[in-house]
Amino acid sequence: MLCPWQFVFKSHATKNQYPREKDINNNAEKNRKIHGSSEKADAKLHAPSKKQMEGLPIVTSAKPSEGRENLPPNDIKVSNQVSGCPRHVKVRNLENGSSFLDTLHLTAKEVISCRTKACQGSVMTPKGLVRGTRDGPVPLEDLLPQAVDFLKQYYSSFKEPKIKEHLGRLETVTKEIETTGTYHLTKDELIFAAKQAWRNAPRCIGRIQWSNLQVLDARDCKTAKEMFEHICRHIQYATNNGNIRSAITVFPQRTDGQHDFRVWNSQLIRYAGYQMPDGSVLGDPATVEFTQLCTKLGWKPKYGRFDVLPLVLQANGQDPEIFELPPEIVLQVPMEHPKYEWFRELDLKWYALPAVASMLLEVGGLEFTACPFNGWYMGTEIGVRDFCDAQRYNILKEVGRRMGLETNKLSSLWKDRAVVEINVAVLHSFQKQNVTIMDHHSASESFLKYMQSEYRVRGGCPADWVWIVPPMSGSITPVFHQEMLNYVLTPFYYYQVDAWKTHVWHDEARRPRKKEIRFSILAKAVLFASSLMQGAVATRAKVTVIYATETGKSETLANNLCSLFSCAFSTKILCMDEYNICDLEKETLLLVVTSTFGNGDSPGNGKTLKDSLLRLKLLRNKIRYAVFGLGSSMYPEFCAFAHAIDQKLAQLGASQLTPVGEGDELNGQEEAFRSWAISAFKTACDIFNIRGRHSIQLPEIYSSEESWDPTNYRLVHDSQPMDLAKALASIHAKDVIPMKLKFRQNLQSLKSSRVTILVKLHCETNQEVHYLPGEHIGIFPGNQAELVHGIIARVKDAPPADQTIRLETCIDGGYWTSHKKVPACTLPEALTYLLDITTPPSQQLLKKLSQLVTAEGDKQRLEVLCQSTEEYNKWKFYNSPNILEVLEEFPSAEISTAFLLTQLPFLKPRYYSVSSSCDMTAREIHLTVAVVNYRTRDGKGPLHHGVCSTWLNTIELNETVPCFIRSANDFHLPEEPARPCILIGSGTGIAPFRSFWLQRLYDLEHRGTRGAGAGLAQGHPRCCRQGLCGQRHPQMSARSPCRDWHSRANRALHWHSQSTPRGRPVGTAWCQPRVSASAQVLSPCPNASRAQGRGHDAAVRLPAARRGSHLQRGN
Repeated sequence: MLCPWQFVFKSHATKNQYPREKDINNNAEKNRKIHGSSEKADAKLHAPSKKQMEGLPIVTSAKPSEGRENLPPNDIKVSNQVSGCPRHVKVRNLENGSSFLDTLHLTAKEVISCRTKACQGSVMTPKGLVRGTRDGPVPLEDLLPQAVDFLKQYYSSFKEPKIKEHLGRLETVTKEIETTGTYHLTKDELIFAAKQAWRNAPRCIGRIQWSNLQVLDARDCKTAKEMFEHICRHIQYATNNGNIRSAITVFPQRTDGQHDFRVWNSQLIRYAGYQMPDGSVLGDPATVEFTQLCTKLGWKPKYGRFDVLPLVLQANGQDPEIFELPPEIVLQVPMEHPKYEWFRELDLKWYALPAVASMLLEVGGLEFTACPFNGWYMGTEIGVRDFCDAQRYNILKEVGRRMGLETNKLSSLWKDRAVVEINVAVLHSFQKQNVTIMDHHSASESFLKYMQSEYRVRGGCPADWVWIVPPMSGSITPVFHQEMLNYVLTPFYYYQVDAWKTHVWHDEARRPRKKEIRFSILAKAVLFASSLMQGAVATRAKVTVIYATETGKSETLANNLCSLFSCAFSTKILCMDEYNICDLEKETLLLVVTSTFGNGDSPGNGKTLKDSLLRLKLLRNKIRYAVFGLGSSMYPEFCAFAHAIDQKLAQLGASQLTPVGEGDELNGQEEAFRSWAISAFKTACDIFNIRGRHSIQLPEIYSSEESWDPTNYRLVHDSQPMDLAKALASIHAKDVIPMKLKFRQNLQSLKSSRVTILVKLHCETNQEVHYLPGEHIGIFPGNQAELVHGIIARVKDAPPADQTIRLETCIDGGYWTSHKKVPACTLPEALTYLLDITTPPSQQLLKKLSQLVTAEGDKQRLEVLCQSTEEYNKWKFYNSPNILEVLEEFPSAEISTAFLLTQLPFLKPRYYSVSSSCDMTAREIHLTVAVVNYRTRDGKGPLHHGVCSTWLNTIELNETVPCFIRSANDFHLPEEPARPCILIGSGTGIAPFRSFWLQRLYDLEHRGTRGAGAGLAQGHPRCCRQGLCGQRHPQMSARSPCRDWHSRANRALHWHSQSTPRGRPVGTAWCQPRVSASAQVLSPCPNASRAQGRGHDAAVRLPAARRGSHLQRGN
């Protein structure tokens, strides 16, 4: 039997028999713990006693000096001769003047990377830190000494000596090595080894946590699938819902080098990098090579910026297998900045778990080639290295530009300022999501505490200064001023050569092969293809697509239209506010996609083009055009702005390509758009004589049949609750402000059958809200709880009400990815705040619903409704059914959660005119809201409630009200305060005028600005005469300079009210003729020729010629 005792009790003669390369790091006695700063202590160490000298070990160098002495820094003498004094190295802290005396390095393996005349301290992976493959097992004469040394370390770690156990274990290990050629660690020994290796890692700044490492023993693993299961458990344990825990999973050890277990990924979680045809990289450039490898092994790339790479796992030396990580176990943190709202527009995120996967654990001569481990992030690893490195995501310049910094001038220090804000965003985002992260200043301080503790306990602390000092802040961090000594102890984590570069393939057919093309041939091919493409594109007819949008829907459809026409034309797409009207005459074909806002007005980003177009008289060159409008048929001015664009272009002499398309959001808007787009495309191909037009392959969205396939969707649990404001901002592309309901009052009298409420919203003290009188507030309401609960009761697979779910869709190849429509949320949240359940379903939705009914009668009725427009319109306008009533009408429908989440349209915001002055009530918004209730089926059907008005009237005080500001450029007070105003409104049309007179009152009381007269004419039914009209501001008429004119206007108002027949509904038609009849009363207003009118809806139609004033319509 091999005898281990020679390695335990060594004489001086035997100690020199083993060269340093095979050093077993046998400590004959405990290292002296030296920690001091005085010269006196230093002198004592350099002058040991004779007794001390007799017990010191012999230390030799790895390479003998070639006939001369080499004296490295710190006066360490390197020699093959026996040294008579303990060699220590003093490492100083230049900031506070303290010093440590390192003796632990005497037990190190001499794999120093530096040469005599060249320092390699900044080399990324020096040879001494890399372990390669093996062709056979470790020789017994090498293995036994290292095993003995490790066992000595292990048993020395106990507070009380365990000599009997130690000797017994030595004997067991020796027999095992003699019998099998190797040995196996006990679980306790493995735990000790893994922790000790982290403790010895010179490049890690977070080692203060080394003793808290959780060791997961997976040495019984046999297959790649079992490896994957162990890794999934590791990720779930370590992630811990954001409360990160340090952990390591240890797979079977290396045997003969031919049956290694390997994780081919460098990290368990990492983002893909795609090399694009133009040479750019989409995603993480650091992973391009590995992403290509995954693709060759069968992974289907998703081509996103943040696609999580699959795991490539090798078990027992076999060919690797590829596994997709379940999305629910990969916690990712979206990036946002506490100050800059635009930072969210960068659409950045990062994974929460930094898990190194490709390193090798060496302990006692054993090598564990697969041992993924994790700690948690230091902020600069993401904020500086991952996001800002030029060879990574490289966002530094984009952030600097958005911050308004001088990015073309290095001396402006724009890089420094930008990188700080990026790191602020990283820390803020992780902390907001309650995910563990550490800033680099705290990490630096904790490392110095750890270093001090290690010198006290062990007499040394290996540390690589190049890696320990954070990548930003430099000398501001305390570790910058600390000298460090870098050496290798055992156990240790080594780098490994990339597995795909050394793997011996069993199945040659699976080996990824590089296509070898000579550069000269490749260059010629690229040049030739480029010239052909340029020629083809140059001869194509040019098409310009412009759009105007409020919610983003028009932009989406315009992009789809652009992708369709790019199959045969040279296309470009612009928002209307980016379009230069001077380019109109240069167009060949102009395509317009626009929505309509309010009473036939243009969206906000279409007003400039509208005004420019109206000023044109005639086009010199004849162009072709086509227009598609979006809107809702429930409004009288359906698609009015689109028709106005069409009529104006026709007047200018342009030629219409195809009739105006109309997309009704209440009935098959996207289907109508697809039909119109295909018709316009085919007509354009015929007119411009496009070659091969009959064989052009259309994009998938135009060629695929719309049908419901439940197998394409699945629900998964998600641990992150929904942030409603963020979700709404993402869905609707709005800057959502979460306000709180502060006050609510019914403005009607108690006798009135109507309800009109004054609502006051306020924001937090750290927020501000800015608006002008006359502007609009968009409110994101919630659906009624009764409707939500009724629908959920009819869902066959409804999850628990408090369970956050995420919808996933299956793409080509069977890979599941998150569905982009609805964010992770509970089903009640989706039906309450995100999805529209009150609007009657479209014919297309009814067609899909017909697939889910089981009763033949229900199926036949649904088929009639979705095929006959006449029958559908009769059914819709008579019943005006919500989703719950549809399900009650067709009770055999078996709907699923996925069906509702994918097929229901989004709940749109409701717009209200602001009823307050931002100057008078800072951080508040006031609204005047008429609560809507009505019965369907000619007044005999069920009672329906207005979504937003009812929600505002029933929610509790201090409940969150998500909203946003929409400017109304044409509905403001005159810029000249001296210009008189005539304000005309019916019912709640008074709402914006309240903001006007409050602003006038504020200007008068705080700025001393005395405005001209303002006359208010308001119509109302008799029943609310003492209600809404009784809320006039008491100071309004008293402080008006035009009291006589104001009183006459009031008389006209009272006359209108009193003449309204009792019980008869009053609309704008009652207000308009009364105001027109009162023109003689209004026209003598002082400065009537300079007067400006502001009106609401049809009440504004007072003949301007009779008044001698300028009157505009408001919403």
